[in-house]
Amino acid sequence: MKKITTVSALRLLVADWKQAGKRIAFVPTMGNLHQGHLSLVSKATELADKVIVSIFVNPLQFDDKADLSAYPRTVEVDIEQLTSVECDAVFLPTAEIMYPEGMDRQTVITVPGMDDKLCGQARPGHFDGVATVVVKLFNMVQPDVAVFGEKDYQQLLLIKKMVADLNLPLKIIGLPTYREESGLAMSSRNQYLTSKQRKQAASIYRILNDIKTELLNGGADFVKLEQQAKDELTQLGFEPDYVEIRRARNLEPAKQSDKELRILLAARLGKARLIDNIPVTIQS
Repeated sequence: MKKITTVSALRLLVADWKQAGKRIAFVPTMGNLHQGHLSLVSKATELADKVIVSIFVNPLQFDDKADLSAYPRTVEVDIEQLTSVECDAVFLPTAEIMYPEGMDRQTVITVPGMDDKLCGQARPGHFDGVATVVVKLFNMVQPDVAVFGEKDYQQLLLIKKMVADLNLPLKIIGLPTYREESGLAMSSRNQYLTSKQRKQAASIYRILNDIKTELLNGGADFVKLEQQAKDELTQLGFEPDYVEIRRARNLEPAKQSDKELRILLAARLGKARLIDNIPVTIQS
């Protein structure tokens, strides 16, 4: 596996592969890799001849400097893990490479309709930072396909919309959330949890599925279901940010006539802000 730290070296490698007719898949990450990340890389190896993974803790998407400082950085361990899943190259840019004139002078991408709700509302500026770094990485890597997880479902829709709006020549693939045996969605932020909190956190998936069951059984009062879930989270020791039933295709508020839904949840537990979501298809 090649380790690349400059854009010029990355572009030379990509040019060689493309000249040889190779299809390239890309998995952008912030490192501290877990099995969920590795499942994305494994899927990428099925979709293309060559796979590039980036590791970059993007300061532009953090609205809390303390959160940025605390974010776990485990590059050497990450590289060891990537060698086990047939990754061909890892791109390790610095903030100086990504933002050579500083973040205050960086052109910023805003994706309308995705940055003003749910996590976008809870974390102002977050999705502008995500969109900006992802489009920069796409331009640097020039992949044919990029793979993302559905745990960050709002982020996935934002990236799909951005790619479509800007006519970027690549396909975006989303994979179902990779979960621990308890149902807890795998996340680097799970490391902030104590062993007791980790057991508590498994309640998130159960609560999402309880709402899904109610919807499939004809539950029509979305506001009531959302409030009941928030109340239960509070009783279990969480600080809920939101529990929402939304249209799956665009995350607009769902109506009774909608058939393809997404239940989304964000809540704080101790030092961790946890997010999760599940799909629901209502049969006619």
